[in-house]
Amino acid sequence: MMSIEKQTGLKRLIFSINNSWSGVTDAFKTEDAFRHIFIFSTLLVLISFMLDISKTQHIVLILCSFMLVVIELLNTAIETVVDRISYEIHPLSKRAKDMAGAAQLVAIVATLLTWLIILF
Repeated sequence: MMSIEKQTGLKRLIFSINNSWSGVTDAFKTEDAFRHIFIFSTLLVLISFMLDISKTQHIVLILCSFMLVVIELLNTAIETVVDRISYEIHPLSKRAKDMAGAAQLVAIVATLLTWLIILF
């Protein structure tokens, strides 16, 4: 196993940002679900700018959109780790993947309800 010397200060921050950006670009390149959520969330943010709503409501709508992207990244990470361990179908693997997917479903429903409540 390779040992990586830990960076400190500004170098660590830049290193972390580069790794995080790699995760986003990899998810965008390799995961259809992430691309769909990312594009959908971007559209929601753009639409929110066109609405005549309060700043607080505007912030809530934008946060919902970001929440969808964050949860999809976590869902993808969990699925990737489970697949890394084994492609064998195992009840615990299915459970982990199903729960990660359920988190995304809850986030989508919460976003939908938030938009409906704010708009109507």
